[in-house]
Parts: sequence; C-alpha cells; structure tokens
Amino acid sequence: MLLKTRDAGGRLPVVDGTAPMLLCDLTQSYSPSGGGGISTYLREKRDYVLTHTPHHLLQIVPGPVDRITVNGRHIFAEIGAEPVRGSPNYRFILRTDAVREVLADYRPDILESLCPWVLPWTAIRHRRAFPETTLVAGYRTDFPNAHVYRVGREKFGELGGQFCRWLIWGYAEITYREFDWVYTLGEDARIELAKRSIRRTSVLPLGVDTALFHPARRDPGYRAALGLTAQGPMLAYAGRIDNEKRADRLVAMFRQLPPALHAAMVLIGDGKLRARLQAEARGLQIAFPGFERDREELARALASADIYVSAMADETFGVSVLEAQASGLPIVGVDGGAMHDRVPAGTGLLGPVDDTAAMAANVAALWPEQAAAMGAAGRSLVESRYSWRRTFETLFGEVYPAALANTARRLEEDAALLFPPRRDPRSRTVRV
Repeated sequence: MLLKTRDAGGRLPVVDGTAPMLLCDLTQSYSPSGGGGISTYLREKRDYVLTHTPHHLLQIVPGPVDRITVNGRHIFAEIGAEPVRGSPNYRFILRTDAVREVLADYRPDILESLCPWVLPWTAIRHRRAFPETTLVAGYRTDFPNAHVYRVGREKFGELGGQFCRWLIWGYAEITYREFDWVYTLGEDARIELAKRSIRRTSVLPLGVDTALFHPARRDPGYRAALGLTAQGPMLAYAGRIDNEKRADRLVAMFRQLPPALHAAMVLIGDGKLRARLQAEARGLQIAFPGFERDREELARALASADIYVSAMADETFGVSVLEAQASGLPIVGVDGGAMHDRVPAGTGLLGPVDDTAAMAANVAALWPEQAAAMGAAGRSLVESRYSWRRTFETLFGEVYPAALANTARRLEEDAALLFPPRRDPRSRTVRV
C-alpha cells in the first residue's frame, strides 16, 4: 500500500512546486496490446514523474478485472471492463462506481481526464464530493468529427451527421467548462474550444523519444523477414487498423501505385479492419504483422521503411507521425486535422482527404528523388521541436499551475457564497 504523508485534513502537503502531490490519470483509451498515443503518454508520464519529480502517480485504466498494482510511487489501477465490440484490444469502463471508489480512497490532488466519454463526468462528480480536487482535461481527440459526425453521416446522411456533431459539441461545452483547465494538442483545437466559450486552455505538444526512434535502427533484413519480395520503396503505417484511422484507404492507395514502382507496404497494428483488409490484400506485397509490443522492434520497423503513410483526417496531434519522422521517413498523408502542422513543406506531401489516387501519386512523386532530403528534414524538425521532456515541463510548469490557481479561485468563490460578508445597514461598510 502506498504510504501517503497527509496533513490533518487528509491532504498531501502542497506548499510549493517541489512538495509531493498525488497525481491521477483517468482514461478509457488504454490497451496493453493496442498501442495508441494515450498509452504512450501514460508510459512516458510515469517515467518522467518517477525520475524528475517527488510526486506519486495513480493511473486508472480499463482492464480484464479489478486490480491495483503498487510499485513505489506508481499506482496502476485497472477497472474490470468488457472488451469493445470490434476492437478486442480495448475495453470500456461502465462501472463508474468502481472508479469513484478508487478516487475516494486515494483522493488525488490533480485529476487528469484523458478521454471524452463517461469518465470526465466521473471526475466531475468526484470533484463535487471533494471540491479541493483540481481537474485537468486533455482534449486529445477531435471526437465531434472523428467519432460522431463520421458515424452520423454514414448512418443518416450529411444533414444527420451535422446534427449529431452539433449535439455532441453541446455535450463538450457542458463537460469541459467544469474543468479547472483544459489542454489541447494544437492551436486549431484550442481555437475550436474558444468558440464554445471554453477559454481556460493551453496547448501541450506531445513528444517522441529521438534516441529510440532513429534512422540508425534500420535493418536491411526486415523486409525479407515479413515475407515481402518487392524491391521498390517500402511504405509503413503504425496504428489502429480501423475506420477512424481510415486504414482501408491505405490498401486502396496501394492498389493505385504504378506497377513499375515495385512497392511494398507494412501495416503495423491491430483493429476491427485488420482481418478484412488482410483478406482483400491477399496476393499484394502488403504485410500485417499485428501490434508490436516491443518499442525497440517498432523503432526498427519504422527505420527499415522508406515512406510513412497515413490517411487519418482527424488527427489531433500524431505521435506516430513524429516517431516516423524521428526514424528518418518522409510522410505522405492527407491535409486534415493536425497533419498540416506535423508535416510542413519539405518533410512530406499531403493531399485531399479520402483521395487515394492523389496519395498514390504523392508516393510516386517523392520516390526516390525527394525521399532522403524530406526524411532528413523531418528528423531535424522533431529533434528541434518535440521531446517528452519538453511536454512534461510544459505540463508541470504551465498547465498544472494554471489549473491549481483556478482551483484556489474557485474555492474562494465558493467560500464567499457560503459565508457572504454582512453589510451594516447604518453605513456603507461591510462587516467580515
């Protein structure tokens, strides 16, 4: 059991920036075998907290059963949840009472909500019971578009999709205004929140391990190990193989590449579309090795490719793109979401969303003449702008202090409402 040095009121002491606090991450978007940006963030944050701060870290995620694992200052709490239909690597917590029980037991000083569904309101209800709790939300997914509008359009047509998006933006407004602070992964998302009067916000760029993801990890034998024999450029994608990531567009794009290019492609990951696409790609030079648990093996895979491809149109940041750039790859993607920020001119080529012919043309256009220079420019960009240390220095140096300050203001306002000053009817003075 974690030993917590608390004050008489049961709180961990928060005196200055070095006083130990209990921090908490809360998310649905975790899988030990599904990858994803949030899983990477949780791992990197754990390492940063344990090596650079005196704080304790509680991370609450879905799991097969209820289980709490304590390792020094790190507490990993799994809440038993059923697998997501069609995405067996992910689970979805519905037992919010179990989450509330863990939160009430540990009573974190700062509670960071990392996904938009169900759990933000679990955090809000916990804060209503323990008002001194500081709430931070990460707006990490463009869910009104990526999750709601896309599905609504497919089921109900364009007007139906727009109506669903309008409704879910109402949910987002009500939800995120409850938080002491919200961070986005880019300026565009921050502007969208400001349009909905959500203005206690910061931008938190994510990072990449440039020592792990490095061109030097290239393995000339990797292609053959996958069973691929084509000797032209090898394209790579790493992430969920599902509808949100538009993985089917990558297979469609591959079919439109010029035969003379002799290209191969590897789709690293798992998801609801994997089996179907694997069947559709039979006979093509496309490999589906599944999710890669070993980060060093993933780094080897990326460095062994020649071009990174992504059809994702609603990316809010794109950690996988940074990892590919750190590995020395040029990017071929679509001009949507955060991709135009991740792939500036000279580091790759972007085309219209869902235009697989344009994507194929961009692959052919940059290979081989532009590939090396674009890959080197991408590597230089990542080295100069993105690191996990910078991410967490911003989180601990800007986001959390702003949130704590708002908590203090909120508590003062609540106290004033409970104990308003008394006005002397005989004068203009106020008795306190």
